[in-house]
Amino acid sequence: MLRTHTCGELRKEHVGCEVSLAGWVNRRRDHGGLIFIDLRDREGIVQTVFNPEISPSGLKTAEEMRNEYVVKVSGEVTLRPAGTENPRIPTGDIEVIVKDVEILNASNTPPFYINEEVEVDENLRLKYRYLDLRRPRMKENMLLRHRVTRFMHDFLDARGFIEVETPVFVKSTPEGARDYLVPSRLHPGEFYALPQSPQQLKQMLMVAGFEKYYQLARCFRDEDNRADRQPEHTQLDVEMSFATQEDILELIEELYISLVETIKPELHLVKPFPRMTYTEAMERYASEKPDLRYGLEIADLTDIATQTDFAVFRSAISAGGRVRGMAAPGCGEYSRHQLEELNALATGARAKGLLTISLGAPGEGLDGLTLDEVKSVAAKFLTLEQVKEMAGRCRADKGDLLLIVAGEPENIYPALDTLRREIARRLKLADPDALSFAFVVDFPLIARNKETGRWEAVNNPFTHPRDEDIPLLDSAPDKVLGKSYDLVCNGWEIASGSIRIHRAELQRKILKILDYNDDSIDRLFGHMLEAFDFGAPPHGGFGAGIERTVMVLAGEDNIREVTAFPKNQSAVDLTFNAPSPVTKEQLDELHISLQEEE
Repeated sequence: MLRTHTCGELRKEHVGCEVSLAGWVNRRRDHGGLIFIDLRDREGIVQTVFNPEISPSGLKTAEEMRNEYVVKVSGEVTLRPAGTENPRIPTGDIEVIVKDVEILNASNTPPFYINEEVEVDENLRLKYRYLDLRRPRMKENMLLRHRVTRFMHDFLDARGFIEVETPVFVKSTPEGARDYLVPSRLHPGEFYALPQSPQQLKQMLMVAGFEKYYQLARCFRDEDNRADRQPEHTQLDVEMSFATQEDILELIEELYISLVETIKPELHLVKPFPRMTYTEAMERYASEKPDLRYGLEIADLTDIATQTDFAVFRSAISAGGRVRGMAAPGCGEYSRHQLEELNALATGARAKGLLTISLGAPGEGLDGLTLDEVKSVAAKFLTLEQVKEMAGRCRADKGDLLLIVAGEPENIYPALDTLRREIARRLKLADPDALSFAFVVDFPLIARNKETGRWEAVNNPFTHPRDEDIPLLDSAPDKVLGKSYDLVCNGWEIASGSIRIHRAELQRKILKILDYNDDSIDRLFGHMLEAFDFGAPPHGGFGAGIERTVMVLAGEDNIREVTAFPKNQSAVDLTFNAPSPVTKEQLDELHISLQEEE
């Protein structure tokens, strides 16, 4: 090795030792005769001193050094002079008096500061990601990710799970998102698909008798990017045979409690994890992945709205819609501009509009509220008692602001969810050091697509219906609930899973409800149905997003911050400039021709 120690490990007990170090110049300070170089490697930073009385040639070499030069130094560890210690770094009590130095590689001036946490355009960071990853925050995120995945390996191994790698060239089957397709050179006109998840593969491993399987699987989905999505991501994939839903939820809870208490014990963890049904989550929080670090619960105001003279309410209710709202504490004196901002958020999230009702200046209780204090475009269509009743339903007080949306649930829930998150952000209601996990269970199995009129699987077509709901498959598929579950934390979906169908006849029945005929079922899923006929055990499992898990633990709000080489918002890898054109010869080998854009 070029070094005897890492930069971050030297302490008082090393005083008097001769050491060799190698790393990057983090900062250079010329004090007129003495040059101080803070040397950095993955493990930390140490101060090195170039003294002309010790090494004249070393001082001359140090004069050439600039930030991010790669150097090797040798010298003696000494205590820093009294009063010059640096308590901000673990090596702050010592320094290395350099005797020999070698520049291993020079560096161009970086396009952004590496030794300081400053705002940098994300596309510039992604173009020079190998430099961005040198920055302290990114280094810590990558080390945290390593510790998380290492813990998961050890946790599952200790409980009898075995790691099995599954292929990344698989068959294209409809599972929710668009597949990434890979053309086959040996079979012209035919394609592999990159797996959206190892769903069918892990089910077949259960048929194979492995009983407890896991892997850190790479998954690929051709979806639009957002803060918690990338074209490719890593998933902790777990499957168990002869397990009930309760068994799996207990395993997930034990995994995440142990993970947090081991890896990030400084975070406040609420346990045991609360559970709520999908219906309860939507009605109380307007989201299937609610942030439970704060209240701001949603209230149903439809019955009250029916009694008003407000035409917007009446129109929405007569069309089969609902009226729901929430209270924004202390926001009753919002300006017109602030109200317009909230309205824009609501309409941008599908709502036709947002009704705001200001409950006057702050005060104790609603009893003293007068109609003159109520500020709203709908005020003349509402009685004071109706306003008070809606405010009471929303748990509002004087000085609060009611935010009310009317319409079909699929339009008002996204708007209310957006508003709830925004008010929490503005009022700083979410504790950044808290982790509020919860299980959401009893999702609908099947839902009607209003655009196509077809039934679609809410989770995936392999989710087992609740046993008591199976008779409803023939008469009311939309009333059937699945044995499915999500783990959510701080407003993010962290993991999801289900008990799977393990009998061929039930799987075929579900697929037929989803509008597949026998030919398409055999062509797309015949391999699974045949496997089920060879003694498939009852089984279930879950997939947990590694990036989302690390993002939450790191306190980040975008998975790109915990991914080594992510794509940008346009799904472009700026480091390698991919995707990129390929040669005609490559396309000819694959029997592919490109259609010219008109």
